[in-house]
Amino acid sequence: MSANGVTKADVENVLAEFQDPESGRGVVRMEQVHDVRLEGYNLSLTLALTSYVAPLRDATRDELVELLRAKLPSLSRVDVQLATHPRPPQKIGEIGLSCKSVIVVGSGKGGVGKSTIAASLAYGLKRAGCNVGLMDADVYGPSIPHLIGVNERPKIIEEKRIEPIDADGMKVMSMGFLVSPEEAVVWRGPMLHGAITQFLRDTEWGELDYLIIDMPPGTGDIALTLSQLLPISGAVVVCTPQDVALLDAVKAITMFRKVNIPLAGMVENMSYFICPDNGKRYEIFGSGGAKLCAEKMDIPFLGEVPINMQIRINGDQGRIASVFDDTDSGPYLQSICQSLVRHLVSDRKADPPLPSLSVLG
Repeated sequence: MSANGVTKADVENVLAEFQDPESGRGVVRMEQVHDVRLEGYNLSLTLALTSYVAPLRDATRDELVELLRAKLPSLSRVDVQLATHPRPPQKIGEIGLSCKSVIVVGSGKGGVGKSTIAASLAYGLKRAGCNVGLMDADVYGPSIPHLIGVNERPKIIEEKRIEPIDADGMKVMSMGFLVSPEEAVVWRGPMLHGAITQFLRDTEWGELDYLIIDMPPGTGDIALTLSQLLPISGAVVVCTPQDVALLDAVKAITMFRKVNIPLAGMVENMSYFICPDNGKRYEIFGSGGAKLCAEKMDIPFLGEVPINMQIRINGDQGRIASVFDDTDSGPYLQSICQSLVRHLVSDRKADPPLPSLSVLG
């Protein structure tokens, strides 16, 4: 027992209550707590978290510090350092994709910024520290290559597998890499199914935390194809605030539910405009409609993105990753990434308990 009445056993009991956000299991049982030191009134330890929850690392650390202070109020200092806990993904679906979560980004209609949000989600998760792949499933109108500023042709490597394009350390695949920008893809459903299957099955994606898939606009059969190939963790529906866009967004939500793809949330793009000259807010397309729609449809609202000239400029110049460097638009998009991951881990159920392992020695 220490001078302040707190023992290592007391600390271990509190730590045993804390759950790893990815698995839902206790961090002690999962051997994610290391280097615990209790010296007088001071406690220090290292908490190891997976790259899957990288956007929530700081919030998770703060949550643990708050729990320790609440349960052990006599401590004068609680220092929690963060480290990385390795946990590779399992192969999923009939195609054997090594990925923890597949997220599709869709919309009921075109022109709402769906591809911009999809690319921003991918880059935001990667920027936070996740292992991310980005797949453009919009075969008829692929815009991901333009947004990320890449115009290369994928290589065929061993065993006739496709080597995806490397875009700033993120693996990307798109029909736009295979056809010239002015060429139209005129395919029927079976050909679309074959292309999407090949993109998923034959591409050397490696081990991913997230695969973000940019869907075609509308309610076509790509969603059905994807639902048959592999388990989808969630769909993000992008819309603008006006009623006509919301009507189409509801159709997209209904489509995802019909093919048993869970809804990860809604994003309201072009939510409002802040005039740089006078600082006034103008709701050009209305505002708040997506949030109300999300509440009505009982799905999470991930956030809003205002109309911002820099987002358009970065997208047109093939530098969509740079939106996170912009102090006006970056925080909105990063918040959406955090909200998405928070939703994905919020309802995870704990697996059967593992043998309790002491980490305090």
